Amino acid sequence: MGMKRYSSLHGTPVVGLVWNLLVVYVAYTLCRCVFLALNWSLYAGTMTLAHGAELFGAGLLFDTPAILYTNAIIILMILLPLHLKERTGYYRVARWIYVIVNSLAVYINLMDCVYFPFTGKRTTASVFAEFGNESTGEMLKIFGGQFLSHWYLVLMAALVTWAFWKLFRPRPEMVDRPSSISRYYLTRTLVLIAAIPLCVGAIRGGFTKATRPITISNANQYVNRPAETGIVLNTPFSIFRTLKKTPFVVPQYMSDEEALALYTPLHRQSLDSVAFTSRNVVVLILESYSKQHIGFYNKTLRNGTYKGFTPFLDSLIETSAMTFKYSYANGRKSIEGMPSVLSSLPNFVEPLFLTPASLNAMSGLARELGENKGYTTAFFHGAQNGSMGFEAFARATGFQRYYGRTEYNADPNFNGDEDFDGTWAIWDEEFFQFYAQQMSKMQEPFMTALFSASSHDPFVIPEKYKGRFPQGERPLQQCIAYTDYALKRFFETASKQPWFKNTLFVITADHVSQQVDPFYCTTLGNYCVPIILYAPGDVSLHGYDEEHIVEQIDIMPTVLSYLHYDKPYIAFGRDMLGDGDGFALHWLPESSSYEYVWGDYAMQFDGNRVTAAYEFRTDSTLSNNILGTLPPAIRDRMERHMKSIIQQYMQRMTTDQLTIKP
Repeated sequence: MGMKRYSSLHGTPVVGLVWNLLVVYVAYTLCRCVFLALNWSLYAGTMTLAHGAELFGAGLLFDTPAILYTNAIIILMILLPLHLKERTGYYRVARWIYVIVNSLAVYINLMDCVYFPFTGKRTTASVFAEFGNESTGEMLKIFGGQFLSHWYLVLMAALVTWAFWKLFRPRPEMVDRPSSISRYYLTRTLVLIAAIPLCVGAIRGGFTKATRPITISNANQYVNRPAETGIVLNTPFSIFRTLKKTPFVVPQYMSDEEALALYTPLHRQSLDSVAFTSRNVVVLILESYSKQHIGFYNKTLRNGTYKGFTPFLDSLIETSAMTFKYSYANGRKSIEGMPSVLSSLPNFVEPLFLTPASLNAMSGLARELGENKGYTTAFFHGAQNGSMGFEAFARATGFQRYYGRTEYNADPNFNGDEDFDGTWAIWDEEFFQFYAQQMSKMQEPFMTALFSASSHDPFVIPEKYKGRFPQGERPLQQCIAYTDYALKRFFETASKQPWFKNTLFVITADHVSQQVDPFYCTTLGNYCVPIILYAPGDVSLHGYDEEHIVEQIDIMPTVLSYLHYDKPYIAFGRDMLGDGDGFALHWLPESSSYEYVWGDYAMQFDGNRVTAAYEFRTDSTLSNNILGTLPPAIRDRMERHMKSIIQQYMQRMTTDQLTIKP
């Protein structure tokens, strides 16, 4: 009789664990229903039954990591192959832990149903900093008042806690000793071994190497507008994913009025009389394409013997394009490159993708041109759809379509997974051809962006090209040469299309990688990426600017200015082709400091004081710190301008002011 109870649905610990987790999923879904009901006024005008079902389905993807995080101890306790003479006490403890942790998760979900309208986003770990200075008495007063005014949520929370207690399985009184000790240990050990990778994959949001751990920014992939991320996300997940993230802290270097007088990210309506030009815009973001690997920028390197690995790109720059000697990235990771290139958002302290600010309303080339000028917009990346968080960011910034490995495989004109590199994505050559063909199907004008993939670790090229490209001193360089060839083939195809001569091409890199020469191994050299402008129908856009300082965040304002865009927008960069001084400002993660470049100088700043300064144009390896002899007027000008940018960036990030509010 005892063994029968043990092997029943509710008595078997493993099956009981599945039951317990399903109960928690139901509780999270119930919280989501309450959230939608209490905040219905935010969604009533646009919500349909089908879209609501999509949002609830996507919510399960974010519920899973939260549930596995909060129930990690329960999972381990139930699956551990412990042979206890008396296990009723053991499972009684497990029952209490289960009820407490999951009740807390439900409570904070319900509390956020009320808090959400005030913040416009799910609560994150930053709440601890926000209320860190409040006394216990003040906190009790705040939350006590909310409890009284939302008594029905308190009642619901109590009922859910009661349900957790009553529904927990296996109940201590149901557990008897197994008949076969050896079978018990073998079975439980195998289940535990299988459960570990399954839980890790579920928490990460995928099982492949190409999948970045799922974070709050991934919610943008499933929504039509930022407010809908509140339905997709849950509060425990939002807190867990931001626990170790340094919150954006707004420094008070100066008054707001003084900061705006020194610098403003608000770009007002163009005052020129030239009408908007409906050119197509194509942005090519090349993986790890440091200037180190491009021959054009290194004609004097190694006594003029260095050739680089990009013969096609060298030729394009020499004959037809505009580029810059002093051009820089804003970050060191792929997820930092996209916001800088496409939305003119720099990267300070933490990658935007990994912070609560990723749920802010954001603009970008796609949104400005798509919503205000009727452009067709699309983003292309040959990896699995959803990988790296690119699809989520593309959707959040206004791209109407996303083309990934899924869309490539569905195209009968290509070979599908036969062209997969085995690790990350479709080979660049084939995916670039797919890109060109898809643009030929689009209604003009269009704005598209492509993020390449083949010049990425593990640094392999297609078998048919083995031995064709130079090996170089780093494994990456052979892949750089292969992608350069893929670019050549792309432009050969594109040049035959009717849209080609009415298109502005922007070519840049996401970040640098595998630097070799001393100049490229400095703090500044680690940000040296190409920024190339190419308009085949405009012969005036040609030359090599060896004076001005430019960076990735300048791409968006440069493109909009080139098109004579006539609407106000937010961008932290400037028009590279316009008048005025250029600058570069990026975060140095290795020293937790900023590096600001202006005029002839590069200045390093730890957030409180300037720590170093270099004459970077003549001191290419940044060997001579001239901070002590830097003219006071120059130091003051650089320091104040830099502080103004940092202060306004942090302020806009924390107050959701990255777009022009209607």
